[in-house]
Amino acid sequence: MTSSTETFDYVVVGSGSAGGIVASRLSASSKYSVVCLEAGARGSGYIWTKIPATVSFMIDDPRVNWCYKSDASTGPANRALNIPRGKILGGTSAINGMTWVRGQHEDYDHWAQIGNLGWAFQDVLPFFKKIESYPVGDPKLRGHVGPIRVTSGQKITPFYDLFLETARVAGIPGNRDYNGADQEGATIAQAASYKGVRESTANRYLDPATRHNNLEIKKGAEATRLLFEAGRCIGVLYMQGSHERKVLARNEVVVCGGAVNSPKLLEHSGIGDAERLYDLGIDVISHLPGVGENLSDHFTPTMKYQITQSGQSASELMHGWRKYREVLRYVLFRRGFLAQSFGAMRAFFRTREDLTRPDGLMVIAPFMVENFEGGRKISKVPGASFFTHVLRPETRGSIHVTSPDPKQPPAIRERFLETENDKLGAIACFKKVRQLTETNPIASILGAELQPGRQVESDDEILQFILETGQTTYHPVGTCKMGQDRDAVVDERLRVHGVHGLRVADASIMPTITSGNTGLPCMMIGEKCAHMIIEDRERNA
Repeated sequence: MTSSTETFDYVVVGSGSAGGIVASRLSASSKYSVVCLEAGARGSGYIWTKIPATVSFMIDDPRVNWCYKSDASTGPANRALNIPRGKILGGTSAINGMTWVRGQHEDYDHWAQIGNLGWAFQDVLPFFKKIESYPVGDPKLRGHVGPIRVTSGQKITPFYDLFLETARVAGIPGNRDYNGADQEGATIAQAASYKGVRESTANRYLDPATRHNNLEIKKGAEATRLLFEAGRCIGVLYMQGSHERKVLARNEVVVCGGAVNSPKLLEHSGIGDAERLYDLGIDVISHLPGVGENLSDHFTPTMKYQITQSGQSASELMHGWRKYREVLRYVLFRRGFLAQSFGAMRAFFRTREDLTRPDGLMVIAPFMVENFEGGRKISKVPGASFFTHVLRPETRGSIHVTSPDPKQPPAIRERFLETENDKLGAIACFKKVRQLTETNPIASILGAELQPGRQVESDDEILQFILETGQTTYHPVGTCKMGQDRDAVVDERLRVHGVHGLRVADASIMPTITSGNTGLPCMMIGEKCAHMIIEDRERNA
């Protein structure tokens, strides 16, 4: 039984990378009342979300994470993979690695070329700039006064400079700003971090927006079903504790649950493939067979190398007496290992000379991580970890509900390396790491290849290693894709096909994955969505 009903102009489902921005921007005008429903109960004050290096503490913490797992039957080498998604104010922007990557200009030009007018790079650039404050970038391409303050990582050991010089020798040029004119090159990563503290949509958009008396944020409010009347979405049913509540929208509902939870909510609400929904006993509102399809993600193996020269690996900073020094350094100065985002070194590269833009990414951490029962820890063995993957994989998976009960997790069928291009690209990326590690000056300080080991040599052996050990990089996108074709779920203004008063704005609307981390592109989608909503409303007023 529904215990209460409230009405607002706009209902935003999800407070994450896109949703937090949509709610904040819509409430910036006193014209509209806005409610934001966040399933997580914790806010921006949660200690582990503030410290950059404590990301690993939240990877499988059910207090702030949905802790989804993929279906082993379709996974690489029949393995289930962890699919962490933020369940906290700020969503995944509050638990991710904070790496600041737009992707390549061509990613967005491609979206426009396949029918999504208004999504070419020059169209989305103003929204990217609106988000960020990065004072050293080219003002034609970078924002200087946005809410999210962006900084480059610190070189906490000499290994950073060794990597940059080695990349240059190996044919990968340096690049001061991979979010500028060109992505290609080796660099120190930019991060959504300022003075050693995470910048998320929670603390940089929503916390300031709560000063608006027209925005209400409901935490611990899990959306279970969208409500419809005469072909129009009129509100949302949600659970808050043991109470079922209803919130109505005078104007629109905006679903920002992410690539997993947005298709889940749509299907539970009767939007999806009609036959699949009928079989589950869910009444069909709109037959959209593309809901939950087109799942894309990045997939990477971890290659580990011993470091033989003292002072090069960050592992040494986090053991013995040095660990306490690092804690003190962070507490007093917000610097050092704890102030670093994960994988602060990276290289965008081409796996073949005939390519016109990078198709591979290498991420380097100057330490190794060991798994143990109940968690993860930094290895005492001085070493470095290399992660590498193709930037634009072709293989697609799916996400679908398996029960009419919204409490049940969906079936996440991640698929990787099923096309010839994906296989060849993954092998080429692996070999690029080997080429780099065999090049001086970095080769002079590296010892054994600890994982996978030099016994893995042939292409078949390399591919098998990747399939048996690789992990998703936590970049799921595409499950409510934007477009006009049969499998599209939303149009170029993010309106759900076949119904009125409903939009989706998050990673799920990407028709193809962007070239790199997906958190920042999701923020751009949130900014653009809020702009379009206000534009459409004022045009029709």
